[in-house]
Amino acid sequence: MITGAAGFVGKKLVGALQCKGERIRVISRNAQADYETVVCDFEKETIPQSTLESINTVFHIAGFAHDRRDASKIEHLYRKVNVDTTVQLAELAVKSGVKRFIFISSVKAGGNTPFGACTNEDDQKNTEDVYGKTKREAELKLLEIGQVSGMHVSVIRPSLVYGPNVKGNLKLMLSGIKKGWFPPLPETGNRRSMIHVDDLVRAILLVAEDKRANGEIFIATDGAPHSSRDIYNAMCNVVGKSVPKWSVSKILFDIVSLLSPRIKYKVDKLLGDECYSSEKLEKLGFKAEKTLKDMNETDF
Repeated sequence: MITGAAGFVGKKLVGALQCKGERIRVISRNAQADYETVVCDFEKETIPQSTLESINTVFHIAGFAHDRRDASKIEHLYRKVNVDTTVQLAELAVKSGVKRFIFISSVKAGGNTPFGACTNEDDQKNTEDVYGKTKREAELKLLEIGQVSGMHVSVIRPSLVYGPNVKGNLKLMLSGIKKGWFPPLPETGNRRSMIHVDDLVRAILLVAEDKRANGEIFIATDGAPHSSRDIYNAMCNVVGKSVPKWSVSKILFDIVSLLSPRIKYKVDKLLGDECYSSEKLEKLGFKAEKTLKDMNETDF
């Protein structure tokens, strides 16, 4: 059973499971022609009781994120989808005899990373971000359900994911570089962790199959953090643009950040640190097959 099967990561996971000859059932807002579908809108509905009959493994990817509305005004939606629905799905899994429950969380559940530090699963920080907060709450509830019931529960926290058909900031940066309006970023020495979607799927399958992953949280990265300038340079190469020898001054970004909290947030997202360690996952035998230097036009 897969939730979020129509999304960026979900589609890749479905493909990988099909290659392994697995029967697939999905929960989706809309019926999917290629596999058995339970139609359910997590924002409005509860999950039908028969959803997990004869299911061995649940991969829960769906969540509520990246909404442009004021988070304080829609916190109830974050809570309903990210916490309440996740708990309901896990409790239904226990009742249905599901053996494994794999939750795709987020590095945001661990709180903000301090500049210059590369954090791991033990470096838990408080977060005011409603998305990260609700993901963390769901993690804790799931691990408790697994401990009490004996169901295998594992949590994956992906870092920034890229790959074919990716959306969000990476796609925006690539488009801006291609069209010539995205500025050359300064080298600030920041570090940002990433992972290719194919490697993330491999990590998800690994924690589902390895008994040592039961009851654990794992951060997933490619093992090689990159500066924002490195990412910019790599994207220039992807679109066939020469890398500029100049860059916009960091001081200018600092000045622009003073204009409003929203602009400061965006600049921090662009030039700040988001460095994470996947050493724990690597101890299970995981090793990323793709890194930034392997990025090409097929990844976008």
